Amino acid sequence: MRIAAFGFRSIPPAKGAAGADKFALELLPRLVKRGHQVTAYNRRYADNFIDVNEYQGVKIKTFKTFKIKGFDTLLHSLKCTLDIIFNNTADVVHMQNGGNSIWALPLRLFGKKVFISQDGVDWKREKWPWYGKLFLKVSAYITAYLPNEVIFDNVIAKKLFEDKFNKQYKFIPFGSEVGPIKNDGSILKLLNLEKGDYYLFVGRFIPDKGLHYLIPAFKQSKSKRKLVLIGGSPNPSDYESKILAMANDQVIFPGYVYGDQVNVLMLNSYCYIQPSDVEGLSPVVLTVMGLNVPLIVSDIEENEYAVLNTARKFKKGNVESLNSEIDFAEDNPQVMLELAAKAQHRALSVFNWEKVADEHVEVFTNS
Repeated sequence: MRIAAFGFRSIPPAKGAAGADKFALELLPRLVKRGHQVTAYNRRYADNFIDVNEYQGVKIKTFKTFKIKGFDTLLHSLKCTLDIIFNNTADVVHMQNGGNSIWALPLRLFGKKVFISQDGVDWKREKWPWYGKLFLKVSAYITAYLPNEVIFDNVIAKKLFEDKFNKQYKFIPFGSEVGPIKNDGSILKLLNLEKGDYYLFVGRFIPDKGLHYLIPAFKQSKSKRKLVLIGGSPNPSDYESKILAMANDQVIFPGYVYGDQVNVLMLNSYCYIQPSDVEGLSPVVLTVMGLNVPLIVSDIEENEYAVLNTARKFKKGNVESLNSEIDFAEDNPQVMLELAAKAQHRALSVFNWEKVADEHVEVFTNS
């Protein structure tokens, strides 16, 4: 098949990367290995882009866009759609994010098979203004009916769409395994960290992620360890400024870290904390599970599905509840390690990237 993919920022990941980039990074090269021709559409910002034409067999095309929340995706996806149609770069189009569903109509009119990966209920995310939420609610109707198929990575969002639109959709979860890690300690040395002396968060600094709960809960805990928060906001915001202002000797913001260095930070952390209010099936959580690292997560349905009984959970948005779980982790290291071992077994047996790639090929072929 000739496959085109867009809706993420870039592969390999650049500043502002998130779960969509991780998904593209894992899936698209595996499609190439299965004999398919894949074109990935990267975004270029004035101050941030990856200058590559090919990555692990995936052909890369890069289009400029601008950093205005929401509109950067809209403009970039329009350019991708026009290129696919007028340069005939693919017969199968895979889009991430239901907000891109408006492009399904012109693509289908020009004979393309269109597939959308929907990772959650986007209009519930606090990062969007009212007009963004309205657009995403309208897009949900387009997502439900226009593509050849909609693929969900979590059963909760899938059920919501099925109940709302009285249709059946595909379910393919993310994978969890990572390749061999060069655990040479260089990133720990660079950040002045030691194995087991820090808690970790990796992701965007946006309200959905719950950092305004995590940092106060950690500061109130009995822990003498550090809290390391990797990442930032893709678009500068007052929220990010407020979060960064919470830094002290224990709460550290090293900025963006990528690739194996992120996995090394996960592998050497005492515990990973995912405090999200809204989430799809988090590839970060699955990766942490696969690395045999203890977890504390918010009790939203998507996290509950991912971890089942293999992690500690706190009440979403509740500082006291999260504080209590951090204190539990401090007092019960052996229990945390036992949970991590169970999580690894679940991750590697249920969430597998090779299986993910095979199932996408099946959907692209038969839908």
